[in-house]
Amino acid sequence: MSFISVLLALLLEQARPLSLGNPVHASMRAWVRWSTRNFDAGKSFHGWLAWGFAVGGPSLATLAIYSLLDAFLGWPVAVIWSVAVLYATLGFRQFSFHFTQIRNALADGDEDRARELLASWKQIDASELPRSEIVRHVIEHSVLSAHRHVFGVLTWFSVLAAFGFGPAGAVLYRLSEFVARYWRHRSRTHHQPVSEALQQTAADAWMVIDWVPSRVTAISFAVVGSFEEAIDGWRNYEPRSAGDNDGVVLAATAGAVNIRLQGSDRQSEPSSGQVPELAHLAVVVGLVWRTVVMWMVLLALLTLARLLG
Repeated sequence: MSFISVLLALLLEQARPLSLGNPVHASMRAWVRWSTRNFDAGKSFHGWLAWGFAVGGPSLATLAIYSLLDAFLGWPVAVIWSVAVLYATLGFRQFSFHFTQIRNALADGDEDRARELLASWKQIDASELPRSEIVRHVIEHSVLSAHRHVFGVLTWFSVLAAFGFGPAGAVLYRLSEFVARYWRHRSRTHHQPVSEALQQTAADAWMVIDWVPSRVTAISFAVVGSFEEAIDGWRNYEPRSAGDNDGVVLAATAGAVNIRLQGSDRQSEPSSGQVPELAHLAVVVGLVWRTVVMWMVLLALLTLARLLG
């Protein structure tokens, strides 16, 4: 299993919603399984070794291709490679597909269908959820998916690209999220689970890698939403977060659109704001797309600065 096949799997990601059972990602899963089988011996050192091969290998391959293109074919061709990798690692359909289905079901008054779709999407028991809780869960899961599949990718892409590492940051971020989720899933559903050391390694690495992007996403939501309320929600939540990057994103989202998120599953008291309603789904969509536009403008300015510099 080569690094290039993993990159090709990423390049096909846009075609279908991401799932652990998606055959498009067979190469990614096969590479991660190979890393697990060869390096997961149950100790912390082996966990980091397996994680390094699973995540670092494709990331370095992406950087190597970028460097070779830049050296032999010129910077414009290297930029095309960067754009292709960025497009592959961005995953708008990973949340918009499910979000739209559930929103349509709620708009039609079919709450049972909305519960079924939510349960299928996030593998939770939604049979007893009232309408407002369905909306809350949809907003939370959609915002976190937007962060992990779009804004976090853009953050790491921009940071490493600014230092001359091309699109390696985008691959690093996406694979870090994927392996943490995949190894946790494999441990729960297979007879030969991944070792606890490897799961902990992946979780620790993901928490560190997602620390800056989650706060960049929070700031972005504040800029395009209600700034003071978003920053206030973030500031009040962070002392209680204990490294909960997702909670920071949700706290900023709640303040940016003045809705109540982060219920009993994340903290003892719900955030202030309005109880989530169907109309808030459109508000959240607007928040996400305004943030996307802001990021596109920033990337365009960075590219222009590189050209002029």
